[in-house]
Amino acid sequence: MRRSVAGLTCVLGLAIGGAAAGGDWNQFRGPFGNGVAEGERGVPVEWSAERNVRWKVDLPRQGNGSPIVVAGRVLIAGPDDADGKQRALYCFDRKDGAKVWTRVVPREGESPTHATNPHASSTPASDGQRVVVWHDSAGLHCYDLDGKPLWSRDLGEFQHMWGHGNSPIVRGDRVYLYTGPGKKRTFITAIDIATGQTIWATDEPIDGDGDRNPDGKYMGSWTTPLLVNVGGKDQVVVALPTRVVAYDASSGEIAWWCDGTRGPKGDLAYSCPLSDGRVLVTTGGFNGPSFAVELGGSGDLTSSSRLWRKEQNPQSIGSGVLLGDVYFMANAGPGTVQCLEARTGKELWSEKAGGEHWASIVLADGRLYATDKEGTTLVFAPNRDKFEKIASNALGDPTNATPAVSDGQLFFRTFKHLVCVGGSK
Repeated sequence: MRRSVAGLTCVLGLAIGGAAAGGDWNQFRGPFGNGVAEGERGVPVEWSAERNVRWKVDLPRQGNGSPIVVAGRVLIAGPDDADGKQRALYCFDRKDGAKVWTRVVPREGESPTHATNPHASSTPASDGQRVVVWHDSAGLHCYDLDGKPLWSRDLGEFQHMWGHGNSPIVRGDRVYLYTGPGKKRTFITAIDIATGQTIWATDEPIDGDGDRNPDGKYMGSWTTPLLVNVGGKDQVVVALPTRVVAYDASSGEIAWWCDGTRGPKGDLAYSCPLSDGRVLVTTGGFNGPSFAVELGGSGDLTSSSRLWRKEQNPQSIGSGVLLGDVYFMANAGPGTVQCLEARTGKELWSEKAGGEHWASIVLADGRLYATDKEGTTLVFAPNRDKFEKIASNALGDPTNATPAVSDGQLFFRTFKHLVCVGGSK
């Protein structure tokens, strides 16, 4: 018998350390980084470029970073000039979209990137009092919500031919950040959000030159860390080019790892891992492998706890949502949505619906929202038995960013605009 959506999301909330009420969407993929908007009600189902749009404001440059919503503010990062020499954090009033402040950080030196990935494509994160933004080689920066600079950290030089797109996450008094991809050094770090001081930093070896692995194939990871509670202990889990690694959140020591990300086309990870604290599912990039691992062990879990591995998959850039024993994915190529069993990898259904998806799926008010590159959002039911379309809504403006959900409203960052959809809260 199919479990209710409310029951599934309750289980998920408990597994990751408690449920978040409807309200602030304070980091990439929401308060717990799982794409689930707990407690949200009245989230819009239908809209268009004109209908049910509360406000729309112009943005200076195209960007891939997603919006966050904190304490009546909407914050996004992006380039403030054409060549990426100026990296910016923008703050808008959530009531009407009026710009409140902008903070720009100069970038000295060259920073390669891909044409589809503008500079400053990270998503900011906030603890409700402060906001942090990662500008890769231009540093990690912290401001209060009025835009006052609090601290800045130069964490080194990070170069990749496709640029960057990973984001910090915040939990309690710490910022967790994966700094890759890079040519010289990549590491995972915990930083005190009040002082900017490093609490721990753990390096991940680079198997190649940063752009390509020893076989000459592409390599790199653009994923954002996921905080998972396993056996009462918080772990920071990151999908890396050849493996998934979990770090003790308090010390930075490696708790476990599982090989399997390396695929026929290279060592690539774009989408974030999905976990309920018992099992973890991840998918590599560029049609790379997907696999699941049973949590609770330590050290190398590849042989002992890897449940399954599928060598080739649809192109995965955006992240999915795990609900109970199934997970939902929206793929970049081909433009399909899927439902799969977490413990077996079995595909329960797949449907061609919309275009290519770079944005991550969001679950809100009992419905799944998947936005494609053309700016059309597919709304569908979290039904494990069949694809059940509810609505399809076109903003008419391309996007690669994941929408934020806050107090019954959706916030979209398109190539040209920041858009608020929904009621008058």
